[in-house]
This record gives sequence, structure tokens and C-alpha cells, in this order.
Amino acid sequence: MSKPFSNKPNLSTQENSKQKQLEQYRVDDRNKRLTTNQGVKVTEDEFSLKAGERGPTLLEDFHFREKMTHFDHERIPERIVHARGFSAHGEFQLYESLERYTRAKFLRDTSKPTPVFVRFSTVAGSRGSTETARDARGFATKFYTEEGNYDLVGNNIPVFFIQDAIKFPDLVHAVKPEPHNEMPQAASAHDTFWDFVANNQESAHMIMWKMSDRSLPRSFRMMEGFGVHTFRLVNEEGKAHFVKFHWKPVLGVHSLLWDEAQKISGQDPDFHRRDLYESIENGDYPEYELGLQIIPEEEEFRFDFDILDPTKLWPEEEVPVQKVGKMILNRNVDNVFAESEQVAFHPGHVVPGIDFTNDPLLQGRLFSYTDTQLIRLGGPNFHELPINRPVCPFHNNQRDGYGRHTINKGPVSYHKNSIAANTPAPASEADGGYVHYQEKVEGYKVRARSDSFKDHFSQAKLFWNSMSQIEKLHIIDAFRFELGKVERESIRQQVVDMFANVSLSLSQSIAEAIGVTAPREGAAEIADSSPALSQLNTTFHPATRKVAVLLKDGFDGAKVKAVLQELEAQGIRPEVVSDKLGMVKGMDGMELKAKHSFLTTHAVLFDAVYAVGGGETDTKFRKNAAAFLKEAFDHFKPIAASGAGEQWLKEEKLEGPGVVIESASGKFAKSFIEAIAAHRHWDRKIG
Repeated sequence: MSKPFSNKPNLSTQENSKQKQLEQYRVDDRNKRLTTNQGVKVTEDEFSLKAGERGPTLLEDFHFREKMTHFDHERIPERIVHARGFSAHGEFQLYESLERYTRAKFLRDTSKPTPVFVRFSTVAGSRGSTETARDARGFATKFYTEEGNYDLVGNNIPVFFIQDAIKFPDLVHAVKPEPHNEMPQAASAHDTFWDFVANNQESAHMIMWKMSDRSLPRSFRMMEGFGVHTFRLVNEEGKAHFVKFHWKPVLGVHSLLWDEAQKISGQDPDFHRRDLYESIENGDYPEYELGLQIIPEEEEFRFDFDILDPTKLWPEEEVPVQKVGKMILNRNVDNVFAESEQVAFHPGHVVPGIDFTNDPLLQGRLFSYTDTQLIRLGGPNFHELPINRPVCPFHNNQRDGYGRHTINKGPVSYHKNSIAANTPAPASEADGGYVHYQEKVEGYKVRARSDSFKDHFSQAKLFWNSMSQIEKLHIIDAFRFELGKVERESIRQQVVDMFANVSLSLSQSIAEAIGVTAPREGAAEIADSSPALSQLNTTFHPATRKVAVLLKDGFDGAKVKAVLQELEAQGIRPEVVSDKLGMVKGMDGMELKAKHSFLTTHAVLFDAVYAVGGGETDTKFRKNAAAFLKEAFDHFKPIAASGAGEQWLKEEKLEGPGVVIESASGKFAKSFIEAIAAHRHWDRKIG
């Protein structure tokens, strides 16, 4: 009698077959050689082809072009990186003419503002991901100048992971969700990213920044922006200076805590865009000062690092930042897709007086960005979309293509011609034509990196040494979290061993928590530090901070009103939180509107708390208020209390720096405002 038919496989046979295939796959993998898509074996995949070790990247590098083109076209229609973003319009006003450095008119004319459009973004996540992930942030600015559009395409971190653009696809492949399960989203706490870090140690400096509080900004309004690369400014006489660009937020540089960031992701995944949008709607316009670090060409080699290396910063103590103008964002977008999604930034969009250097990461971006826009925006006419159109007229012989808006008239679309009197004709330099800086270039065609790029740890050490004690603790916890999610012990060990080159104590503290062997030896410690790198040395200002006012019917109306008026006079934004939405009535008949209930908001969404209560406070309200206050206290936020609120703090034993009690303070509102300006009170005892 035959056995009944079954679709259920023989598991032992299936597992044996799978194991054999896996073993064969591993053998085949070991025998593979890297090739182009045409099957040509590649001898080098670390360095793009240059004219000399520090020379410009050559267009004939077919391997680089193929690799980058394929990468740029991997996903449509959202951006491959920086997909999650939000934007605003504004204007830039120059403080004083920079004619001694550049012929760019918008950096010489102080009489009129330049319109700008800024897009902020996270890097790793998809368009629908959370905004408070631990990640670098994009800070891209489009200047609509009378000479054409200038794009300053930067990040909130002044350095980058890699030194050569040919490695950019590898970096992003590693940090994106792992392809076999598409996890984790908008996070770098996984094996492939940290495997990349351990095996590409040029990333050490960037990782220190990424593990710091800089990767968890409080808001777009409170983070710096950096051009990352070294550019050139060229004046009317043709003299050049090396330059790095900075955006310095007027409100200072402030961050979230990791615990806050995770909770905000659940409470409000749109936290950063909401903050930007509401601030502009409320008239609290975000302001940033443009700063320049400038080095004369003749001083190019006077530093102990290569100024063209994108994994290095220029310490502000050695090269001071000169503040030359201010940008104010004063108008929200009308349509997110038409503006924020369709805007096309490109570091190659420059105007006369701004030029490039041989930074190999910048050189690759000059190719990559146009290539990306071609696929993402459907063709070569993305410059005709309203958000991308320059304010000055443009004329050339480019025609047709996807998305063409211009209706060209006449038969001529070539240069030179006689039919149209040879128009449009090239402009002379005197007439505002762009002239590339004449730099002498010589050397062999090589795939190599200058020896001056090979120090990967000195500035990572500098960053670590510059951190305050609380910032160092946050970095250690960040490493412990990230590496604690890495499944392969060998990768965790490699990373710990790598960061012994930055700080032995740092690597030992990380190893202690993630189950690997702590290194016994590390690189020599250095004493150098840069105070400008610590957020504890930033600007502290109470303006635009959000304060939760915990209120219940029966509150002292006159007293609360007086406090709120003093807060608002300093630009602080109080918002009433109660057990339900609607009007909350004071015992003297005064009414305040509750914008939030305990169900619709959370302490992590506010910068400070003012606990008041009221005469009709019940047990449920007291319980919710106590939890709200405890959360804010544990996140080192300022807290003020009057009336019933004082009793809640006493019952919860919430006291210490940054806790202001009305009955114990002669100038209650002033003391609370000072506590808010301090942002966090790190010397508070928790638990």
C-alpha cells in the first residue's frame, strides 16, 4: 500500500541540502573577484582615479562612474539618503562686504537680502521614518542670487564617514536596513553598519560625533550646519582662499536625551517638522548666522592634518569662525511635495567667486548629485520646477527632454551660429561669467590616497577630550546601545578594539557592557581639546522654549496669569495641559484653554513644566501630574511649582537644581526663566 501524498518536506533532508548550498556559496564567495558590470576585474575599490594623490578626480574613471551611477539610481522616487525632510523659505542678509575674499555678489552687497530655501533632513531613514532617530541631519540651503543659484549642501556634523566618494555606495548600503529583512529602519544599530565602521577606520571621527548628543538635536532651530568640505573663495583679482562654511543657530546648540528621543518617536514622529512649522507660524522665526573659516592658500600645509580631508575639521581655536551674515526662516512651504520633495540641491551649483578643491569626496559629489536628480525628478529639466528656478534669467541651447516647461522659439539651438547672431553668447569674466580657478595640476594617474589622509584617530581623540563629563557618559551609553544590538560578537570586538585608538577608557567602558574582551592597550592619550566642540559652551536662551502648564479648575487665576505673562515676555511658549481639552476655570473666574490632555501629550514634548493644579484636583489628575513631573525631572528639565503643584513635588521628592518653588522664591517667574534658559540641569540627583 502506497503512502499518502504529503506536501510537508523532509526536514532533515531539507536542512542537509541547505547546509551544502551554504557551504558551496561560501567557497564560491571566497573565489570571487570584484568586477565592473561589464565583467572587467577591478584592482582597486578604495580610491577614485586622480591626477596625483591630491589632485582632482578624473572623468575617465569608468569604475567610479559606473558604481556611483548605479547607486544613484537604486531607488525611486524618494531620495536614497535624506529622504525624510522638511523645509522653509527665508532670506539671508550680509553683515559686511567680503569683496577682499570673493567676487560673489551676494557676499559683497549688504544693501539687499538674498532669498533662500532650506531643507532639513535625517540621513538613513525612509520618507516615512521617525524624525528623532540617532542620525546625522542634513542642512541644505539654496541661495537664489542675482548671478544664479548657489547651493550650500551640508550636515549638522562638520565631518563625514569617508574620504573618497567611491566609497559612498558602500557606506549607505551598510547603514541602510539590511536587505534580507529590511530592518532596522532609520537606525544604525545593526551588524552591517558596524562591520563597515570596523573595517573602514577613516570613519572613527564621524562615529564619535554620531554617538554624541549632536545626532539627537532638540530641533532644527537648535543645531549647527556645516558645509563639510573645503571650498575656495576667489576675489576679483583672482586670489583664492580656502574656506569652510558654518551655520550657527542664534538659540544655541541643544539636544534631546536618548530616552526622550525614543519616546518622542512614539508620541510624535513628526516632532522636528512640527516644531519648525509651528515656530514659523507663531512668528518665532529660526535664525542662523553664517560663519566662515578662512585659510590663505599659502598656509595650506601649516596644519598637522590635511585641510582637504573631509573626515577632519578645522579647530575653531586655530581657525576662528568669522560671522558674516544672518539667515532668517520666515515662511513655511505651501506644498510639501512641490517644494520640499522636488527641490534639487547640488554642491556643484555655484556662482562666480566660489570654487571647488580637490577634496575627493566633494569631487565625487559634483558628479553624483546631477545624476541622482535625473532619475528622481524624471529628466534633465528639474531646474524648471518652480522651487528650483533661479531668480535671474537663464539662456542656453539645451532643448526638450522630460518635463520641459520652456517653449523655445526659433530654429537655432546650437553654438556658434549666424542665424541668431551667435546668441546666446558666452559672457566674459568682466560681464559676470564664471571662470574656474586656475590651479596647477600634475602627477601620474593613480588610484591612491595621500599619506596626509591616513591619520584617522587624532581628531576623534580631540573630540572625545573636548566633551564634558555628561557628554562623555552619553557617548558611552550610545555605543553600548548601538553595539548591544549587533548580533555578531566578532564585530562588537572589532569596534571596541578600534576605539581603543581613540580612548582606552572609552573602549573599556563599552566592552564592559556588551560582552566582549576589554582592550588592555590603546593609543597614546593626547591632551589637546577644542572647547567649541562641547554643547555646554553654546548659547543658552529661553526664547521659544515650550512649557507645559499643568492646570485644573479652581486655580489662582491672577497669580498664574502674571507668571505666564512674564514667560511670554521672554518669548517662551506656555501651553496648558489638563485632564481634558477645553476651558479650565480659575477660582476668580479667569479661564485658560487647555490645548492638551494627559492622553494627547507627554512631558518629553516640552522643555519645562509649570505645575499648578487647582482647587478641584482629584486623585487621577494628581497621579497623571506626578508622572508628568517625574518624567521631566528624570530628563533634567526645569520645573516650577505653585499651589497644589508644590505638594506634588514634595510627595515625589523632586528637588534640586532647576526646581523652582514659588513659596521659596522671592522672584518666582524670573528664577524659572533662568532655569529654562539653562536647558538641562545635569547636576541634579536622579532616582
